[in-house]
Amino acid sequence: MSKIETHTISVLVDNKFGVLARVAGLFSGRGYNIMSLTVNETQDPTRSQMTIVTAGDETVIDQIDSQLSKLIDVIKVEDLTHRNFIERELALIKIHVTDDNKKSQIIQLVEIFEGKIVTVFKDEFGIEIAGRADKIDNFVTLLADFGEIKLARSGRVALSREKEFYTDLQSKS
Repeated sequence: MSKIETHTISVLVDNKFGVLARVAGLFSGRGYNIMSLTVNETQDPTRSQMTIVTAGDETVIDQIDSQLSKLIDVIKVEDLTHRNFIERELALIKIHVTDDNKKSQIIQLVEIFEGKIVTVFKDEFGIEIAGRADKIDNFVTLLADFGEIKLARSGRVALSREKEFYTDLQSKS
């Protein structure tokens, strides 16, 4: 039996109306979950880059890759999971804390994780942290010990580090 794991899939698409809806529809229509989705225009305004985080066994991921590749406005699909790639995510966190000792510990924790305190009120910090998803997960877990938090995350953005991927894209244009 295949192991279910999280996958980061990079999808280059034509920057056209309805493409995002078709990609999301493909996932919902087949019962696949999107754990994270980011989309932005590339350096070429006629193209957009999607980073989709999903989970499944090898068969499911192969089906997702195959179905995405069949969509008319999809140019390139690449599962980055077992490859060398760059990933980042942004989180904004608000924490309410009244204990001065806990406040200083939170400041130290933010420094250790190379975050930034972006707002300060009497009993509340607003924190920004960026990095790999697992770094943010760890920070949130540790911070939750200090009090109730509210959290907003950007979703993962990722790029392959392999030159062939970009060379191949240019030849398909």
